[in-house]
Amino acid sequence: LCSALSILMMHLSRFSEEIIAWCSWEFKFVELDDAFSTGSSIMPQKKNPDVCELVRGKTGRVYGSLFTLLTVLKGIPLAYNKDMQEDKEAVFDAIDTVKQCLRVLTPMFATMELCRENMKKAALKGFINATDCADYLTKKGMPFRDAYKTVGQLVAECVKQDKSLMDLTLDEYREHSELFDEDIYDAIDLKTCVRGRNVTGGPSPEEVSRQIAVIERFIVTVQTA
Repeated sequence: LCSALSILMMHLSRFSEEIIAWCSWEFKFVELDDAFSTGSSIMPQKKNPDVCELVRGKTGRVYGSLFTLLTVLKGIPLAYNKDMQEDKEAVFDAIDTVKQCLRVLTPMFATMELCRENMKKAALKGFINATDCADYLTKKGMPFRDAYKTVGQLVAECVKQDKSLMDLTLDEYREHSELFDEDIYDAIDLKTCVRGRNVTGGPSPEEVSRQIAVIERFIVTVQTA
């Protein structure tokens, strides 16, 4: 049980770390409700994601309970020994800690606001559609090694001009290859890129919905078992 709780807290801590980063001004991908954040003691504009930071810190406490049990068990022979009375405090504390974390994280996620436009702008700046641009050329007959080089040159040009691939004009594309046409903009649109990755574990809407359904069925099965 303590091992399972420790693994659960590892995931909660990892998720909390992402939320902490996403709340920062550098990312600003999400904004937490005031009920789950506090103001800075000196900077009036700052909202601290205290819940996430506390969950991240509590993870070490649950790990400590697991190591307490492992340490107790490692030195005793088979069958019951009085050392085993040390398991109660560690197990009960781990259970209470995880319950508290889940109790506060659930409504925090439910009230969290997603800054979708900031996410989209960040995605465009990362040239994550560069591979799709190379695939576009490959589908039109260009060897991938040449498509790879061509798109690399386009990305370098974008970096110099502080542009994304979507910002380039068709004339700018055709300076690098005559294979480019108006349909390039649809091919490298972020929504097209995501939808095209419709494989097991992929990010397409259909696959994500399928994965959610699998998890929901699993939860129902566990609850009714």
